Amino acid sequence: MKYMIQMNVPAAEWDAIMSSYSEDDMKAMFAHMGALNDDITAAGEWVDGQGLGGPSLVKTVRAGSDGRPQVTDGPAYEGQILAGYWLVDVKSEDRALEIAARASACPGPGGTPGSDPVEVHPIPGDPTQA
Repeated sequence: MKYMIQMNVPAAEWDAIMSSYSEDDMKAMFAHMGALNDDITAAGEWVDGQGLGGPSLVKTVRAGSDGRPQVTDGPAYEGQILAGYWLVDVKSEDRALEIAARASACPGPGGTPGSDPVEVHPIPGDPTQA
C-alpha cells in the first residue's frame, strides 16, 4: 500500500524556524533524514521524497477566465506549508506510522528531537483495478 508521509511547518514561522538552526543543527537534521531515506530505500519501500523550500518559493496558480494561468506568489492558504514528503510503498499502515514517527524524531535546534507532527495519507489504489 502506498502512503504519502508529509511534514508541515507553520508558513508564517518558516523563516524563524529555519534561522534557529545552527550549522551543527542542520548537519544533524540532514544526517537523521539521510539515514531515514537510506533505510527506506534499502527496504525497497522508497517511491519518492523531497524536502521543499519555504513559502517564498511557492507559487499559487488558478485558471483565469480565459483559461490561462493566474499566478500569485506564496501559498494559497495561510497556516501550514508542506516542508517535505516521502512517498512510500509499504506492507502495512503500521510500517508507514513507524516511518512517520522516525521523521518526527528528527533533531531540531540544540539537538532535541522535534516531535513535530507528521501526517500519513493512504493513497488508494486504482478503483478500476478492484
